[in-house]
Amino acid sequence: MNKAPTPGQSRESLGWPFSSRSLRLLVLILVTLIGISLLSRLPAWPLLELKSFDYLSTVDDLPPPEDGPVIVAIDEPSLAAINAQWPWPRSLHAELIRQLRAAGAKVIGLDIIMAEPSSVENDAAITAAVGPDVILAGDETLIQTPQADQLVRATPLPQLTAAGARTGIASIELGGDGVFRTIPPYEDGFAVTLLRAAGNAVDTIPSNSMIQTFGPARSYPTVSYYQALDPKNFLPEGTFKDRIVLVGLSLQNAPEIDKGGADAFATPYTMHTGKLTAGVEIQATIYDNLRQRMSITRTGSVPFVGFVLLAAALAAATVWKSTGWLTLLATVVAICAFALLSYAGLRFDHFFVSPLGPTVAFASVAFGQAAFDFAEERRNKQRITRAFSQYISPDLVKKLSDDPSQLKLGGERRTLSILFSDVRGFTTIAETMKDDPERLTGLINRLLTPLSDIVMDHGGTIDKYMGDCIMAFWNAPLDDPKHALHAVQASLAMQTAIGKLNKELEEEAKASGAPLHVLKMGVGINTGECVVGNMGSNRRFDYSCLGDSVNLASRLEGASKNYGVAILLGEETARLVSGRYTVVELDRIVVKGRTVPSPVYTIVEDARPEDLDVHTDFILGKYNKTLGALDNIFDRLETAIPSLRLYYSIVRAELSRSTDE
Repeated sequence: MNKAPTPGQSRESLGWPFSSRSLRLLVLILVTLIGISLLSRLPAWPLLELKSFDYLSTVDDLPPPEDGPVIVAIDEPSLAAINAQWPWPRSLHAELIRQLRAAGAKVIGLDIIMAEPSSVENDAAITAAVGPDVILAGDETLIQTPQADQLVRATPLPQLTAAGARTGIASIELGGDGVFRTIPPYEDGFAVTLLRAAGNAVDTIPSNSMIQTFGPARSYPTVSYYQALDPKNFLPEGTFKDRIVLVGLSLQNAPEIDKGGADAFATPYTMHTGKLTAGVEIQATIYDNLRQRMSITRTGSVPFVGFVLLAAALAAATVWKSTGWLTLLATVVAICAFALLSYAGLRFDHFFVSPLGPTVAFASVAFGQAAFDFAEERRNKQRITRAFSQYISPDLVKKLSDDPSQLKLGGERRTLSILFSDVRGFTTIAETMKDDPERLTGLINRLLTPLSDIVMDHGGTIDKYMGDCIMAFWNAPLDDPKHALHAVQASLAMQTAIGKLNKELEEEAKASGAPLHVLKMGVGINTGECVVGNMGSNRRFDYSCLGDSVNLASRLEGASKNYGVAILLGEETARLVSGRYTVVELDRIVVKGRTVPSPVYTIVEDARPEDLDVHTDFILGKYNKTLGALDNIFDRLETAIPSLRLYYSIVRAELSRSTDE
């Protein structure tokens, strides 16, 4: 059985399980491997890996090979120049083939499907023009029905293949996110057939290989269809000499991805440009990938696990002794290194290892250990906080533990909401209990404990206790944008707590036959600028506040009984909480040291808008000295706003005395 460590004795020295740093790191590595293995099975994981491929494969604009295909684009200028509705007559394509052949084209690929007959003249013209140097596009489509899945192929007219034309399947496969990245697996694919027609031997089609793209849309040498119809007049000599020529739709302004386009697809460059690439240019890219053997092989599951394990081990070595800000720096460096290595493998050795797995592994182990270290440090701070929170505000203890430099004399100017609370007539209560000090002490504790909890639960800082009086403030040491509201909410909760305590005292008095002492509390709250900070001597000091605003708050608490209300607010406090509570003005008082009267307010919860208007008239009459003790407004307001009945009675009594005098 393990013993609890004594102070200064580590758990490692006692043989606690899982407390050894090395064992914890091994567990972290194992959990990370299992976690990444599970994550890699989610649909989002391979998509993220593909996005990393897109970015890394397009970091630099790798240009197309110089002897690569030339694109003859069926584009906007051609549509305007030819002035014929698409699809154009096949006799026009026949003329294009003759012109390209005459210009020295080695192989001509028409990325145009001619699976259906047209007019006899047009079909005869194209049949006469084609030959073994012409590749015509075919298409393969998977049709899925509830009964069965069926592959349907659309191939050129038999008379065209009989005339020597070859067929190449131009269909491509898109990833789960609709992006073209992989070489089509067709043995008779369009690019494969082009290679064979050009006299190149074609090995086995790479399985599940990824495409190396050569720039965004329109990166390949491109001429317009109408120019290729008359190359002598429109194009430099030798444009098509011994070149592979591909013909297909290719809009001059590549369509945007959100608008789609005819025979246009998203590629890795789409993430940078937002543009789609024409299908004929994709066929040129496939052709060059096969011809130059530039396709990119994805690593299998075994190398993937190896790279992840290596990254996790590197992270464990980084945090073997400790964690800190260097852990974050090391993680950033590691992520950059993984991305760089992935890029190097992709660019120079044509294989792709996604940096996602190693990145997640390194970050998980490094930040996992950092979290353990942080939790342990936090536990140590909490022990200190619990010890010192018995004497000062827990928030202040936390702030001081986070920044010990603040443990010094000095202060700052801040706007605070200050609360003073005092039990009315407590001196009399204490006098009656002078022979029973334990009972008096118990009553004070039962009173101050819930009131103190309420202050701190509402984000306040308890400044000091003065017998049965509490002084507290908000917005220091921690910022509290709603300090006035929280102070008022605390005062209302304190009144509720006093009512609950009175019920308990009443039940106890009935049970014991002891005299009942009903507690009533007055609260004063004021908001204003104060000096707040550590005040005292070099050997002993308290976190406290000073200023006129503090004096006014104390005065408001003392004056609350003179107005017959439980809570009295200063002008700024009333303004800040007026959107949440109904506040009414009661009087204007002059604080010692000031010459300008300060309005005082209280909160009412039982007044209608029309009654508040009457109260406003009442206050104006009070200030203008036009109010009389016998005015009917007293009777109306005492009935309309019951919570201020005592206040109105006090004002009426004062007016009566003034009249008598």
